[in-house]
Amino acid sequence: MPIIKSAKKQARASVKRRAKNEIIKKSIKSAFKAFAKKPSAASASKVQSEIDKAVKKGLIKKNTASRRKSALAKSAKAANVKPTTKKATAPVVAKTVAKKPSAKTATKATVAKTSAKKTVAKTKAVAKKSTTAKKPIAKQSAKSTS
Repeated sequence: MPIIKSAKKQARASVKRRAKNEIIKKSIKSAFKAFAKKPSAASASKVQSEIDKAVKKGLIKKNTASRRKSALAKSAKAANVKPTTKKATAPVVAKTVAKKPSAKTATKATVAKTSAKKTVAKTKAVAKKSTTAKKPIAKQSAKSTS
């Protein structure tokens, strides 16, 4: 039995998690048994749903779920159970809402703006220097040939 307060709390939490996990695993097993007893598209869908919930909660791994669903599909095919398709509903027209830029995008935009300002300032400075420092071509060529 744990002595430290945090270890006691962890033990209590562990018991609670184990109980929840057992319930989820039993629901998967019972759904699969119901499918095995009377194969139907609805019961197959129920099993797949339970497996997906367990993956979402981190109880079983993704590949394990995939393997179990594959075995379920194989047994459904052997039992001549066809999966049900969802009814086609009218397409929902989504409103276009302007998205706020994320923090990364915002910082990238500000960095781009500041770098653009810096390059403009540099080109202006270079332009000033080049206009004031221009010498006549003839003098430059005379100096360079000597």
